[in-house]
Amino acid sequence: MITIETLCVRAGNVSVVEVQHWIDSAWLRPEGEPGAYVFQDIDVARARLIAELTGELGIGEDGMPVVLSLLDQLYDARRQMLHLRAALDSPQAADLRTRLLTLLDVQDKGRG
Repeated sequence: MITIETLCVRAGNVSVVEVQHWIDSAWLRPEGEPGAYVFQDIDVARARLIAELTGELGIGEDGMPVVLSLLDQLYDARRQMLHLRAALDSPQAADLRTRLLTLLDVQDKGRG
């Protein structure tokens, strides 16, 4: 369990007011109720990302929901690809893996 104060420090010394704004804007979604939020490690990583996007990259209020949505989609696609890779790496998928590699090779040659 991580408190909002600990999250602020771990996210790069951001203020509680900033974090509360991120929560109010639904950029950060901790568990619990106002005044008793419970943060996880994933929340710390997202807070660091938000701090970097707003600070170093200058993403504004209007652009942040779009950027976070796109990043969420990218991370979700990556997670799905890792699951697919794990499934294809299983011994039971040897025949499927061979057929898939053949299909991908044929498609690559067609683009060349």
